[in-house]
Amino acid sequence: MLASLKYSFYVFLGACSYGILSVIVKLAYQQGFTVSEVIGSQYLFGFIFVLIPFLFMKKVFSLKDVAFLCIAGITTSLTGLLYGKSLETIPASLAVILLFQFTWIGILIEAIANRRLPSISKLISILVLFLGTLLAGGVFSGPIEGYTLSGLIYGLLAAFSFALFIFVSGRIATQLHSLTRSFFMSLGALIFLFIIISPEFIVNGALGEGLWKYGSLLGFFGVLLPVLLFSIGTPKIGEGLATILGAAELPTAIIASVLILHEAVTWVQVMGIMVIIIGIAIPQINTQSKKQPLIE
Repeated sequence: MLASLKYSFYVFLGACSYGILSVIVKLAYQQGFTVSEVIGSQYLFGFIFVLIPFLFMKKVFSLKDVAFLCIAGITTSLTGLLYGKSLETIPASLAVILLFQFTWIGILIEAIANRRLPSISKLISILVLFLGTLLAGGVFSGPIEGYTLSGLIYGLLAAFSFALFIFVSGRIATQLHSLTRSFFMSLGALIFLFIIISPEFIVNGALGEGLWKYGSLLGFFGVLLPVLLFSIGTPKIGEGLATILGAAELPTAIIASVLILHEAVTWVQVMGIMVIIIGIAIPQINTQSKKQPLIE
């Protein structure tokens, strides 16, 4: 029971680290850095952070493992790019709601892969999470305006990509050390990103102007920590439960925005955060109750 909770906690922390990213990105934008510079530096520093310990560890892997992990890593940088594109044309509250469709998408992917219907507790959890997301996203605080069809599509694609990341984290080369898996996933993410966007920020002086501070923070909280924690925890608890725990990203983002950016939060959003926490807890409580021996 304690082992299961430990791995669930790893995934929960990984999701929370993703929640911090939006605040760091906003701070970087306030300093005048572009989307390409911010995202590019995030994955560059993230790769460096994983590379350093990887160089000093025993390496056991096959070329097949490397190929699959690098391809799987594309889902991480692709999620960041798609989510950034959605934020260009739709309000942040709507973008967050679209991104959080990864919860039911992830459960659906797991059900198709396993050819088994989701448990009742997972279905209830998804419904509770969806309600909490609507509340925390501020949907009921007023009408959402100014959205485009392309923004909606990018947001849904980001949700699908994030769901794929969680899924492959629990399936690809699970016999390898978590740090080895994280290294090659980070490598794949970086290569893909530099194909899509220009790595000009490396030589144009942006790093020396302060981009390195934001890139290093984003690399730690957006690449090293979540990829490593999801690699450790997801194979142990399953993709479905990991998807549900991933919902911790939203309340973390809101809390961080209030504490660091001093943004206002309504009581409706606070209620939404509480509902999301309940939604995350439902399958955990159900799992542990089944493992608890009956006392005669």
